Formats: sequence, C-alpha cells, structure tokens
Amino acid sequence: MYRGGEPQTAWHLEHKTCICPAGKRLYGNGGHCTINGFAAMKFQGAKQDCVPCELRTRCLRTPEKTATRQVAFFLGKALGRESHTDRMKRRIDSAQGRRMITWRFATVEPVFGNTRNNKRLDRFTLRGRKKVDGQWKLYCLVHNIEKLAHHGYAG
Repeated sequence: MYRGGEPQTAWHLEHKTCICPAGKRLYGNGGHCTINGFAAMKFQGAKQDCVPCELRTRCLRTPEKTATRQVAFFLGKALGRESHTDRMKRRIDSAQGRRMITWRFATVEPVFGNTRNNKRLDRFTLRGRKKVDGQWKLYCLVHNIEKLAHHGYAG
C-alpha cells in the first residue's frame, strides 16, 4: 500500500507477481525479455485499475499520455546473449582482429586524418545527400591527385 513519498511497486520474484502502489495486481506482459543485454520481467496494470486511481498523477510520469503503469525489473545479464560491444571486443582482441586494426591504421586512418586536419574538412558546408556526396568525392579526388603528385606521377 502507498504510505506517502514516492510510490513504490512491490514484486515477488518466485511467484512472478507485482503489486502497484495502490495495492492492485499488475499483470506480467513479458516474463522472458531482454532489454539492452539484461534479462528482465515486465508488468503492466489493468486499465480498469489505473484509469480511476487517485495515485495516477504520482505513479505515472506522463499520466495524460500513459494509460496504465508499466514496470520492468532487471534480473541481471541475460544468459547466452552477448552484447554487441562484448562481441566486438572479442573480435578485435583476436589475432585476426589485431591484424585488421593494424592494417586499418596504416591504410584508412591517414586518409581521414589528412582530410580532416590538412584539408580542414571538419564538417560539410553543403546540405542534401547529393551535394554532400559531391563535396566528399571532390575532397577524395584532391587527396588522390596529391598522392599521385607526391609519388612522382606529376608530369
């Protein structure tokens, strides 16, 4: 029950039940869901309980837009599900990943560094996909002509 202060939602993991601050039972609407790599249990109140409730304005963030109370309780990292960040770390830390990163630093990154620092292309001055694409291709063309000139292909 609600006793003043912030409304608290009580839940019981073993019984998979949840009670709202007004003492009404919330219904499970996602017992085995994953939110950002974490296992969670989701509960939602019934419209017949939430709409006439006197705690509605203190229980919901936007009571004018939200029909019922919704809560999620996190149970920890999801088993068997690896986050994208962890997968990428594992790939980069492998022998093949180290070779790939070394190759990228030697071939791709200097192009971006030259374009950004030497050519002063921090941002595009044009708007629209076609115009930005044209501006990018112009900078790439200048970069390639400079490479040819520096390597003795200038006539």
